[in-house]
Amino acid sequence: MKKNIIAIMFGVVLLLMASCEDFIEVDSRGQQNLDNYFQSEEECVSFVNSIYKGFASWDDWWQQILHVSNMMSTDDAWMGNLQQDPSKHYALAHYFVDPTNIPSSLTDYYYMKYLNIGSCNTAIHRIADANIPEDIKNRLVSEAKFFRAFNYWELVQNFGDVVLVLEPQGTSDLNKQRTAKAEVYAQIVKDLQEAEAVLPGSYDSEDLGRVTKWACKALLARTYLYMKDYTNAYAYANEVIEEGPYSLEPEFVNIWSVYNHNGVESIFEIQVNQDQQYYVGNRFSVVMGARGETWPEGEEDKIMDGWGWCVPSSHLEQAYLSEGDEIRRKSTIITIGDAVYGDEEENPNYQFNPDINKSGRVWRKYYVPIAMRRELTTKDRHIPLPKILLRLGEMYLTRAEAAYFNNNEGQAKSDIAFLRARVELGDKNDLSGNDLLYAIWKERRLEMASEGLRLFDLRREIDPVSGKAMIAEAMGPNGYFVQYNLNESTDPYETIHPSESQDKGIQFVEGRHELWPFPQAEIDRSNGFLYQNPNY
Repeated sequence: MKKNIIAIMFGVVLLLMASCEDFIEVDSRGQQNLDNYFQSEEECVSFVNSIYKGFASWDDWWQQILHVSNMMSTDDAWMGNLQQDPSKHYALAHYFVDPTNIPSSLTDYYYMKYLNIGSCNTAIHRIADANIPEDIKNRLVSEAKFFRAFNYWELVQNFGDVVLVLEPQGTSDLNKQRTAKAEVYAQIVKDLQEAEAVLPGSYDSEDLGRVTKWACKALLARTYLYMKDYTNAYAYANEVIEEGPYSLEPEFVNIWSVYNHNGVESIFEIQVNQDQQYYVGNRFSVVMGARGETWPEGEEDKIMDGWGWCVPSSHLEQAYLSEGDEIRRKSTIITIGDAVYGDEEENPNYQFNPDINKSGRVWRKYYVPIAMRRELTTKDRHIPLPKILLRLGEMYLTRAEAAYFNNNEGQAKSDIAFLRARVELGDKNDLSGNDLLYAIWKERRLEMASEGLRLFDLRREIDPVSGKAMIAEAMGPNGYFVQYNLNESTDPYETIHPSESQDKGIQFVEGRHELWPFPQAEIDRSNGFLYQNPNY
């Protein structure tokens, strides 16, 4: 049965919102409400489609906010907004967080992840017994396994050891313990391998957006890279590159174009739509959009005033400039007063209020062109900008890094050269050893900026000289990012806004802030079964 995923992902959302006092519970009464469900193919498909929506959580800003806060917590971005209450961000972005001031963005995120995991578990166990065609059944169960794996991948990056729940839970299933990260990773790999063995390699236009075996392989490549299993990371990334139906987008800026959904580079992306009856637009364009846009009289239809959270840092911009990387810089960052790359005719001198913006910069990857703005009837949601979670560019970076650690520097250089050629840059073939590794990591930063991996990369990357995690090299009193902002930066915007302190990251504590604190409310209600992360 083929149906457009956008059109049917809303039918059973209420079934998923069962009362749950504890974030890792699904109330047994909610299970009883499902006893007469899963009786038809349509019900099974609708339930799994609601998992897509629950995983994405793009329909309201509060569900997306930790993704934004995580970006703020890196050297790529400032908190940004200088007018509104920063309580959902400041503790994380400036590393003041401890168990007494955990922002609601962190606990909300934890809740949403386990709510979605509960739905995945319900689908996996209930649909397995449904009286529907075997091929549909196997596909739906495999899609649920992919999302369970992806949820756990994100939880591990944020919290380390987490509670591993693989079956539907009721109110009697309390006092869960945290599971070692290695065991959670093993389950992630198991789910993804089982799913990729079943799922098809592609879908026709009516089912675009569904998980494919290539999405499973791409997430496996990422997972193995983070596990430091470079043999398997290389193998899966190589398979996606060499055998998958993807190619690099010829123009880097078009990867995130509102007119390029499910493009040639996109392996898995959240499906969006500007239709007012569906809440499936991308909210990042609003949350991180320019605050205080100004346009001449008569051009008010161009305004799409954003909230100004999470703005690019001059440190990131300097990283592009140091490489002469103009195409990726202009495709990633817009500085106030500049022409917008790819939209120069309509927006030749982008103006927004610098007095309420920490850096005078916004993200080009989340910018909505003027022509599309004129089409939108509501400009604070329903933004049809693709949100790509897995793409081919990342696979080249994964293969390059894995090749380096597998003592295959030639392949690593080849992959980096291939990515750089797209943006008209020369190769790095003269580098070797640590210098090549630093170049690979820098390439990853420039290629993937604002796509949600920077914090997790800084946490996993270990400096080969100091032996420290790169997040500790960046943050703390002697961190390169802190020292740059305090002693080197002459940026005309960042240095004049003391309302967001220029010493962002100076409170970072090595041995503590490599993970976020575990939600204290969960520890408090666990009867001593759950424990806090180290040094919190």
